[in-house]
Amino acid sequence: MWRYAAGSVATLLLVAAGWLIFNGQARPDPLVPARTAAGAPAQVTEPAPLPEDAGLPEASARTREQKRFDRYDKDRNASITREEYLASRRKAFAKLDVNGDGRLSFDEWAARTTQRFAEADRDRSGTLTAAEFATTAPKRRAARPACRCPQPVTADD
Repeated sequence: MWRYAAGSVATLLLVAAGWLIFNGQARPDPLVPARTAAGAPAQVTEPAPLPEDAGLPEASARTREQKRFDRYDKDRNASITREEYLASRRKAFAKLDVNGDGRLSFDEWAARTTQRFAEADRDRSGTLTAAEFATTAPKRRAARPACRCPQPVTADD
């Protein structure tokens, strides 16, 4: 019987310890100096500053939304007019409207796709084989690395 009691107490202690570990409010102080063998605090050394030309990007104070707003607000009056908002669409439309009549025909709208088909149709048969069709697959961008930080300087260097 005493085994069950001891097991129950041990289980409760483990649960309490786990709760304290995961829900505790203690925060470690990383700047507390370590003690030397004599008991005196050791000197805390700051990491060496990086040179100015290390190539680190400067942090911008503007947010992504502020930058997007500024791209549309061409006259910088802190408001976006309908013309400013539609300017990028007008440029895209003008690129597609080859003959400049203000209307898009199907051929103008599908010009890029028609060109891709013509480039893929190597034998000029008017049809794409499986091998020719495979060349029309969209190009995938390579994943960019998350950080382009310089390698840390080690004591061996």
